[in-house]
Amino acid sequence: MAEYKLGEVEMRFANLIWENEPLSSGNLVKLCEKELDWKKSTTYTILRRVCDRGLFQNESGIVTSLVSREEFDAMQSRQFVEESFGGSLPKFLAAFTSRSKLSEKEIKELQEIIDQSRNK
Repeated sequence: MAEYKLGEVEMRFANLIWENEPLSSGNLVKLCEKELDWKKSTTYTILRRVCDRGLFQNESGIVTSLVSREEFDAMQSRQFVEESFGGSLPKFLAAFTSRSKLSEKEIKELQEIIDQSRNK
């Protein structure tokens, strides 16, 4: 699996695409000018960067995602657990809960996720 790491600026840019796709590259330039105060050249530089990473494509002037926001978040989460906890989800959860107690609602939601995972 490829590593998809984005800096803060790239994440803001990626979110604009995910929230507005599909969109023309011209409209993306206008959106970035309005939302990020970027020039056209900056938009195209960052677009090329995220396309080279395999997250988005600019096909015939239409920008779309190759990886959905949900897929991206899942990959980022998996990568974090791999790098920080040797891939051990139980170690991650133990660290996560060591400073605060889970609410009954959180426990129930986690149990539902575990149950769904068993049925896959």
